[in-house]
Amino acid sequence: MRFFKLSWKNLFRRKTRTALTLAGVAASAAVLVSLLGFNNGYQNALEEDVDRLGYQMLVTAKGCPYEAATMMLSGSADLRYMNAETAQIIMDDPRVDKSMPQLIHASYDPEREATGIYMGVTNAYRELKPWMEFKEGEWLTPGAADEVVLGYEAAELDQRSPGDYILVHGTNETLKVVGIFERSGSQDDAIAFVRMETLQRIFPRLENKLTGIGVKLKELDATSAFEADLYEIPDIQVVTMARVKQTIMGLVSSARILVMSVAAIALIVAAVGVINTILMSVFERTQEIGIMKAMGASKADIFRLIWSETTLICAGGGFIGCAFALAAAQIVESLVRNALSYAPNGPIISITVGLMAACAAGAVLLGMAAGLYPAARAASMRPIEAIRKGT
Repeated sequence: MRFFKLSWKNLFRRKTRTALTLAGVAASAAVLVSLLGFNNGYQNALEEDVDRLGYQMLVTAKGCPYEAATMMLSGSADLRYMNAETAQIIMDDPRVDKSMPQLIHASYDPEREATGIYMGVTNAYRELKPWMEFKEGEWLTPGAADEVVLGYEAAELDQRSPGDYILVHGTNETLKVVGIFERSGSQDDAIAFVRMETLQRIFPRLENKLTGIGVKLKELDATSAFEADLYEIPDIQVVTMARVKQTIMGLVSSARILVMSVAAIALIVAAVGVINTILMSVFERTQEIGIMKAMGASKADIFRLIWSETTLICAGGGFIGCAFALAAAQIVESLVRNALSYAPNGPIISITVGLMAACAAGAVLLGMAAGLYPAARAASMRPIEAIRKGT
């Protein structure tokens, strides 16, 4: 313990240099925690977005499969349409437990510079997504043709409440808001839900067309056979949740390599800075070290003294960096969301206690490793030569 006390005092003999080195280690630790937190958070958020769709596969008109994945994850409307007859064949299959036909249309409002996303649905939406709870109001009234239920963010954007009316841009149609969903952390938060026939009436060109069908099978084991049979139907394609997850995991794994490379560079830079600082301290205290050895300090004593200084400065920087990363997580997440072309709705930076503990422990180990050479250099000094060089 006495070595740590003495080391602590020695570090504050050069306060500015110690502070700068501490800041360097803290910055590296903060970068490491943020990168690893992003890696974990983004993966979990993407998986949650897929899981909360409520169905096992999505059937769409034939086209780019990445378009279908985009529609599933972000509610994009730029897709081809499939006709209602083809959709009915799929929904009538005896292996289908529940199906959710959906028709998505985007209406751009140049005055607000915002796009309203409307989804035509049936009551099957509530059956496949029973976890969607209402903040206010209730679901669409059976047979009503002029009602809309807003997702949380859609309602917040227009400051709407049940009983208000919204104008569908580009038309003379108004819809009465009858319900507002609670925040779900999914793409549904930004969508306005209307009955399928209502959307097709407002936009006649969409009559007898669908964007896609969400399908939930009675038996999960029948997924592969059902998918194979669907490919016999012309002009459609199938995207399964398993395939989407597999694609996501592949992308995340590739990104993880880049993340770890950046983290490794940050650690190397921090280690070099610490070694440089401690070596400078050793050279400045050459005479002092010589006197200590002349008074009876052993090589092991000198080694532990210098090694303790290195460990303390890295441990302190590690804890400060972890605390800073945690405090700035919301700001970093906001910046990352603005930089990404697509970001899932859940938290994309997940900084856990375990992650911070691991990074703090890593900083301590970094200090112990970085301190080996400076400590060995100081311990190997000969007392008489050290005293002479210091004069």
